Amino acid sequence: MHADFRLSRASFNALMDAIGREADHGWGPEIACLFFLFWLASGTSYRVVSRAFDMPRTSVHRAIHTTSSKVASLFAQTVHHPSEQELVNMGAGFARLAGSAAFSRVAGSIDGCHVRVKPPARDADCYLNRKLFYSVQLQAVVDHTAKFVDVCVGYTGSVHDSRVLKNSPLYLERKYPPPGYFLIGDGGYPCLYYPITLMTPYRQPLRNQLQAAYNSRLTKARVVVERAFGILKTRWRAIFLKALEVDIRYVPEVILCCTILHNICLSQGDVLDVLDDEDGIAGAAGEEHPEREAAPPGTVSGAQERDRLAGLCCAPQDHDYI
Repeated sequence: MHADFRLSRASFNALMDAIGREADHGWGPEIACLFFLFWLASGTSYRVVSRAFDMPRTSVHRAIHTTSSKVASLFAQTVHHPSEQELVNMGAGFARLAGSAAFSRVAGSIDGCHVRVKPPARDADCYLNRKLFYSVQLQAVVDHTAKFVDVCVGYTGSVHDSRVLKNSPLYLERKYPPPGYFLIGDGGYPCLYYPITLMTPYRQPLRNQLQAAYNSRLTKARVVVERAFGILKTRWRAIFLKALEVDIRYVPEVILCCTILHNICLSQGDVLDVLDDEDGIAGAAGEEHPEREAAPPGTVSGAQERDRLAGLCCAPQDHDYI
């Protein structure tokens, strides 16, 4: 099934078990789901899908939108914050990635991804990002296995990563990460202790070896989010590597469905190796960032906590993780 639908049979069965197999129209939910997956995998028009399945275009359109709504309804049970025990396991996983026990309280790696779109003519400039293409943004937090645990979709491409963060539920509701844990991100984000704890690299030029060691270990742990985006773009290359030709109001739901399907696939061991992808798009995952913006008013800097972590990175007992 991978060539045409980008899911293994086990992943497809898990998806069908989640959305239900009860028929609400003549051809059944499995066929409707295949319409949707083929459309996602190929990035083609509804007309092309209707020809491929020899079904009326209006029926295909209805099936795709009905199925996407069903998949989107799985969000809360598929993309969610970890339990207390899962947090412990996640911290241990990030410590292994970083090669340092200083990162054993990491609750996720955060980054943003630009998804190409056809902008509405009236507000096109709002969608033009710093790389001069039109996009909608996906902000994501992933665990040490590249599973999504928090996503925010819909901000236009012109909005800076740090502004997407400060206007996202993750930041405004302050429910994650829990006390005693922190997120890690790249230099596009401010280093914060409050209202959420977010650790970022030291800026160049570095002052000493402590800062260099911290930056190196943080990068080793942080890049798992780029791997998640790479897997997402490899699986749904037609969605993420060319402009989505759908109504701009439908774009967030499509992206959300891709993150849900990503987690379902990971749960079934259905992982695409980005490095071995035949289209050679592994390098498309990472996004460069401009100079970081200043921390928003009312925040507390995480600089002191970062200095503490940097000291732990070079502690003698930390060598067991190397």
